[in-house]
Amino acid sequence: MPTKSELLDYEPVTPSPRAGRAQLVEAPDDTSRIRPFLRPTLNPISQKPPRPQPTVGRDDSLQKAQPAVTPAAILRRGHTLSYAGIFTFTFLVYFRPYELFPSLAWLSRSALVVAALTLIAFVPAQLGLENRITAKLREVKLAVALLLAGALSIPLAIEPGRAFQSLIEFSKVIVMFIVMVNVVRSEQRLQRLLLLVLSVSCLLSISAVSDYLQGNLVMRGQRIAGLIGGLFSNPNDLALHLVTMIPISFALLLGSRGGTRKIAFLCCSLLLTAGLVATFSRGGFIGFVCVVGVLVWKLAKRNRFIFAPLALILLTLALAIAPGDYRQRLATTGDDSAITRTDDLKRSIAVAARHPVFGVGMDNYVIYSNTAHATHNSYTQVAAEMGLLAFFVYLGFLVSPFKGLNKIEQAMRSVARKPRAYYLAIGLQASIIGYMVVSFFASVAFVWYVYYLVAYAICLQRLTPIDPTFKLQPVDDK
Repeated sequence: MPTKSELLDYEPVTPSPRAGRAQLVEAPDDTSRIRPFLRPTLNPISQKPPRPQPTVGRDDSLQKAQPAVTPAAILRRGHTLSYAGIFTFTFLVYFRPYELFPSLAWLSRSALVVAALTLIAFVPAQLGLENRITAKLREVKLAVALLLAGALSIPLAIEPGRAFQSLIEFSKVIVMFIVMVNVVRSEQRLQRLLLLVLSVSCLLSISAVSDYLQGNLVMRGQRIAGLIGGLFSNPNDLALHLVTMIPISFALLLGSRGGTRKIAFLCCSLLLTAGLVATFSRGGFIGFVCVVGVLVWKLAKRNRFIFAPLALILLTLALAIAPGDYRQRLATTGDDSAITRTDDLKRSIAVAARHPVFGVGMDNYVIYSNTAHATHNSYTQVAAEMGLLAFFVYLGFLVSPFKGLNKIEQAMRSVARKPRAYYLAIGLQASIIGYMVVSFFASVAFVWYVYYLVAYAICLQRLTPIDPTFKLQPVDDK
């Protein structure tokens, strides 16, 4: 069995509420190697030197001959495999190479296989490390409760088979969400995931802008379609994703130290914004405005009343140089699409009111729709298909990460040289708010978008232990 010091050496983990102040973080041997991304200055109380051990009767040669592989190292390797699975799974879900290259069609079920292998690697490693299948996190409990609500909605559904199939797909989302929040326990792991998703987002943006410039408008001859199917085939869904990634890219821009990295993230942010415009999504534009407002409010501090009008002027100039068709679409509110969405919004509210306990079953609202469409609203989607209690659980899941992210922001606000965690905490808050706004116009409550965002937020909180007094200082980067 690994000792307590070996377990703590694994990765920083959020301490138990019952733990004393001295148990908050185990001090590393060389604090000069800690980068100011996530790790605060350690409490001197927790930096007690180890007790000297008696050396009488010991054989130094035998000590040197001890094997280097310790139980803690084995546990690290176990979660290394789990992280490799999460990274590969994310690559397959977002990039979908089997759609870009017909020769890779045999990989169409690879995401499911990778998910199963990841789970097989995760369970024994997690049980060996913490003696429980998952950390006790509020968001995990809410996600499991939402999955349970979906299961309870099946018996009363008009088409139980349809609801069961939707539940199976949703269970994959919840399981991988739980694995992610337990596995991503280091700065490098979180950064790699973010960079992977940003890379895919830039590729999608390049494709969207290219299709628009070339007149490749396959959506009713008016709008582009996403380069990759699945999450991004619909331009509105693509716009939702880009809205959530723009503040993350901007946060990485502000938190970067080198000029090359800043230029790279600046180009990434501008490219994502251009891709958003190419989608011609009205909901995406509203979400983008809200994201800009959150970033200005959080980052401007005392100069909010200066930067807010400046941001408004820049936004107006951006609209002025945007394509005329884009401005015309933003001004259009009475077309067939808007009328249909309004009708389904009213209809879904009525269905939710008539089936308040268990709803009509996952993916069964289309049977009640006047036009055989989804609700086009994530909130009424949950309320109509799972019931009102599930609706409040879903809201709690969306709002829950803000408390921890706000603590990180508040604790680091007075630090002269802001660590990357400060900007990323603000960026994730803006991303989740952007999702909450744009998802009002899309039925995406059971899809990957927000579950990845909340997982990023949880991982950042677990990597950044906050003292109850909100006193936190980053270690200088050396």
